Amino acid sequence: MTDPEALLTHGYRQARDITRAHGTTYYWGTLFLPPQQRRDVYGLYALCRLADDIVDEPEKATGHGLDASLPPGERLAQFEHRFQADLAAGRSDDPLFAAIVDTARRLDLDSGCYDRFFGAMQLDLVRTSWASWPQLRDEYMEGSAAVIGEMMLPVLRPRSREAAFAPARALGLAFQLTNFLRDVGEDLERGRVYLPADELAAHGADPWLRRVTPQWRAFMAEQIARNRALFHDAEAGLPHLPASSRRCVGAALAMYSRILCLIEAADYDVFSTRHRVSAARKSAIAGAVVVTGRARTAAPVAPSSPAAVDRTGVTSSAS
Repeated sequence: MTDPEALLTHGYRQARDITRAHGTTYYWGTLFLPPQQRRDVYGLYALCRLADDIVDEPEKATGHGLDASLPPGERLAQFEHRFQADLAAGRSDDPLFAAIVDTARRLDLDSGCYDRFFGAMQLDLVRTSWASWPQLRDEYMEGSAAVIGEMMLPVLRPRSREAAFAPARALGLAFQLTNFLRDVGEDLERGRVYLPADELAAHGADPWLRRVTPQWRAFMAEQIARNRALFHDAEAGLPHLPASSRRCVGAALAMYSRILCLIEAADYDVFSTRHRVSAARKSAIAGAVVVTGRARTAAPVAPSSPAAVDRTGVTSSAS
């Protein structure tokens, strides 16, 4: 395929399909955006998803010029080098890479964003546990979640980048913490625990038991309270977004925070099933956003602990 426009069209179609297959909540959110901004989300999601697959499911992370015979660490380094080289050249012969590079160049993101992201992905290959919430947040989630919120800002086109900066970071953290709480069982199968070890110990909770105990309930209630606090922090950015972006982010926020309700309704059992928001529920949330123009964090289905939670680290400089 030599026609640059045809290559890009094909690449963005691939990126869209990746988003629709693996990031359904984000895909629903993009439906509120104009076509070009929608494509930007697809491009960024594809970049992140490819790297994540190399780390988590290397047997599936094939094609696009990557050497499937390489171990995950070397393949991730190859992927980063390929991305950076194509970004510097402003083009790629691979359709998906061409779309990713097109998105990255037009958004003109600071190169440090990519360094932080790939650094976090490399950590996934060598770290299996985290001592505390500050360590998990600052050493890992900074590059795997908060930075994604920053990367989305030029896509969403806030009226005030300064006002939207901290909420965007908070939303990135909130989305990923939701993933951590939902995917405890899956992560255990990979030998990883994305939960603060000191807080587990304080409650006497042990995820490796793979069963719900009173200690586990207390621990999870505290984590969900922290998670909701991050979602509420993210809501503060919605008024600073134009209407289409506000609906996009609001719908995704409402859909994703609903996962926390499902975990509560299942008595904090994240070992025997992977909680998903149904397509019908997502459709209802999207419809409500269209009608009212508003969205908010899904309310708890059971009372949460009123204890104060630490969610600091989302207000660093926007410079």
